[in-house]
Amino acid sequence: MDVSFLLNVLLANKDADAVMTEEKIYSYSDIYSEYVNAKQLLEQNNIIAGSIVSIISDFSAKAIALLISLIEQDCILVPISPVVKEKDKYVSISQTEFVFDLCDEYPNICKTDIVPSHEMLINLKGKAPGLILFSSGTTGEPKAALHNLCFLLGKFNKPGKSLRTITFLLFDHIGGFNTLFHTLSNGGQLVLINSRDVDVVCKMIERYRVELLPTSPTFLNILLLNKMYEKYDLSSLKIITYGTEPMPQSTLGYLHRIFPNTLLKQTYGLSEVGIVSTKSENSDSLWIKIGGEGVETKIIDDILYIRTKSAMLGYLNAPNPFDDDGWLNTNDKVELREDGYMKILGRITDIINVGGEKVYPTEVEGMLLKCNGVRDVHVFGEKNPLTGNIVVAEISVSAENNNKDFVKELRNFCVGNLERFKIPTKFILVEHELYSERFKRKR
Repeated sequence: MDVSFLLNVLLANKDADAVMTEEKIYSYSDIYSEYVNAKQLLEQNNIIAGSIVSIISDFSAKAIALLISLIEQDCILVPISPVVKEKDKYVSISQTEFVFDLCDEYPNICKTDIVPSHEMLINLKGKAPGLILFSSGTTGEPKAALHNLCFLLGKFNKPGKSLRTITFLLFDHIGGFNTLFHTLSNGGQLVLINSRDVDVVCKMIERYRVELLPTSPTFLNILLLNKMYEKYDLSSLKIITYGTEPMPQSTLGYLHRIFPNTLLKQTYGLSEVGIVSTKSENSDSLWIKIGGEGVETKIIDDILYIRTKSAMLGYLNAPNPFDDDGWLNTNDKVELREDGYMKILGRITDIINVGGEKVYPTEVEGMLLKCNGVRDVHVFGEKNPLTGNIVVAEISVSAENNNKDFVKELRNFCVGNLERFKIPTKFILVEHELYSERFKRKR
């Protein structure tokens, strides 16, 4: 693939800062030098066009340069974050031929014995660069989505905003991939972090005057709960984008009050279709419009469907989820207004049916987060012979609130703020975190 649009940016901005880490600042010229080194590494290891290459890494100057060189070589990329526990399974499903482990100072490169045989891989190999992304669900077999990278990268060959952006979303996430190439293609700066711990992230925002924070509602709730905006100077933030899971209205309202001069924007993306354009009604609203060039949407029975030119070719290990006309059922339940704005209520698989009434976990979670002493909450359904399901709330609290008296407080709070069928029948108090290493609430 012709990557001159990226290389031209590297050369045109050679003296400007490109990548900032805790230890070092890399210029665009440094990234170009790393790219040259990466090309030599591919040649030395006989990695030819169409090779399927797994990269175990977080964001780094070397990883970024390697990605560019592999794309230029029409290789099929399989980014794997260090937090992934079953790396061998990812390598096997993707039929990886070469594995680059960049977690240490020097790259560890090994060739597998795998001979790619999947029809979609054979059809793509050597004709265009590819990208394989795995679903990050907490249950079941991870699904491997295969993309033709020409479609995903096409939108970056156009001018956009140049911002100093922190790489919160992980290396193997469609949002992280989007962050990387949007920032680089527009001559912006990437601020890399060694950890997604809230202290580390806020420290780097303050140190490098970060302008864009792409993150998750769970992370933002932790930031607010711990009042990190008082400990660190976060005034440089121009935009906070949030996605990957539903945002509680209570968290968004609180965030808007703390950051009144920061644009708060909801994003929308799926591994199957990439990141699509969105427009939030305003910073404290969950109503958005989804669309943009090459993207179509429709709503059937309150479920959102998407058709886009950047859609994946298909899953390597699961049935094709697109219908004959190319529409994807997102399984997201939405509410639509006459002016075209919609509100995403949650996945239909998460909705709890209580005696014929529908309960949206995010609504209950948002209300419980308003209760003093609640650090985090996970609401889910549990089978019941009388009502079909009951509402259960697992709540993260401090040791001093882990008692029956606090459960009574929670129940009384719900009685005054929620309809009867939405009130949790069972409260489970825990002192551990309720989110994954990707700062996404476990469901």
